Order: sequence, then structure tokens, then C-alpha cells
Amino acid sequence: MANIAEKAAVELNANSLVCRTCSLFHDIGKLEKPQFFAENQTLGSTNPHDSMRPSMSALIIKNHVKIGVDIARAYSLPSIIIDVIRQHHGTSLIRYFYYQAVKEGKKQADTNNADATPIDQSNYRYDGPRPQFKESAIIFLADSVEAASRSLKKVTHQSVEDLIDSLIDTAIKDGQLDECPLSFQEVAQLRSSFVKSVLNVLHSRIEYPQDPNKAEQQAKDGSAQPATVESAPATPSTGKILIDENDAGSAAASPTNAS
Repeated sequence: MANIAEKAAVELNANSLVCRTCSLFHDIGKLEKPQFFAENQTLGSTNPHDSMRPSMSALIIKNHVKIGVDIARAYSLPSIIIDVIRQHHGTSLIRYFYYQAVKEGKKQADTNNADATPIDQSNYRYDGPRPQFKESAIIFLADSVEAASRSLKKVTHQSVEDLIDSLIDTAIKDGQLDECPLSFQEVAQLRSSFVKSVLNVLHSRIEYPQDPNKAEQQAKDGSAQPATVESAPATPSTGKILIDENDAGSAAASPTNAS
């Protein structure tokens, strides 16, 4: 995710160092209960959420932001990192558990032959605030793009574009970008950068359309070969990164005294 955010920042002339560094720290709150997050669950392992109510699962998931802020303050991390930790989910909806709660409520109502009790959506939203500056918004979007791209079953240029369009559109309609200084042109630049970065990361899974006549001939003579694609040269690691809060470029840090 750090690479995706860093490259997007370069495209926007935002502070790429801030984006890369904050990306490395944004999820430190997951260290307290790593087993509750999908990226830390192995195939065949027990998912602790299976035995929990959706409301409790949502509480644990969104609490990683507050825990991350507490850890960052305990280790005296720069305030801009704390700002990004607080803002990297904005006030977005934890959709999986919200819809699970709606489904369970409807099922219970059907069983009791009654109307379903409305689910309070605020219990399934992160506490925010929404991204307040460009670098924070870049990380907010890059985080969702990276996570969602891992679940793509069919990887094509079109499927990646559609996924990223959907994620950005959802964020805009939900008001998550309303408080940061991103122009429509910059959002379009972000989209283009995300598409290139995701395709580069997932290049080994990309399916390319073949010439129908060539494919038919290969099928007949048995010469068909799996499609391959060469990836762009990887960006070399920059090694140890040091960050000065005064070198935040366009990042106008928001207050960090709220958790």
C-alpha cells in the first residue's frame, strides 16, 4: 500500500515521503488484536468474528484507529502520522458487518412475524475525522484500493478500472473527500495512478484477450501457451526513511488531541 500511495503522491506533486512513511504506520492499531483482521487470518484458521455479534465485530474493527493513535503517542511519533492514523478510514461504513446486522435483524423479524428493528448505521461507522489534507486523502483511498484489489477474482484492465472507479465514487458520494483540498482533476490523476499501480502489482494474474482466430488455431494444433506479461521495473527501496514534521509539503496537519 505504501508504494501505491507514494506513486499517487508523485503524480499529484503532493509529499510522497509523508505518504510513504504514514502508510507504514497507519495500521499499527491492529497489533493489539491482529487475529481479528482478514489480512492476518490464514486459510483454514478459525475466524473469531464467526462467534460474535456484528455490532461487537464492528466495534473491534473500528477501535484499531484509537489504539493506533494511542500507540503513536506513546512512542512520540510525529503529529502528522497521528493525523493520518485518525483519518485513514474517515467516517466510512464498515459495510460487511453493517449488512450482516441488517440481514440478521430481518431474519429475526421474519421469525417473530414482526417488523425489523432499524439498525443504527452510526454504530458501524468509523469515528473519523474525514481526511483533512491531500496526503491523508491519498492514503485513505490507496488503503481501500489495495485491500479491495486483493479480492479480485478475475484480473483484467477493465476489472481493475471498474473496481477503482467504484471505490472512488463511493467515497465521494459518502462525503469522505469533502473536507480535503482535492480537485476533480486530481481525483482523476489518482484514479489513473491507482490503476497503473494495481495492474503492476497483480500483473501475474492478468488475463488478456486473445485474437479469436489465433486462439482457435492454437487449440487445434496444441500450441496454446499461457498468457504472460512483463512488469515494469520495480522501484528500488529507499531504505530507512526519516521524516521531519516541518517537511510535510502540502500537508496541513489537523489537530491530534482527539482520539
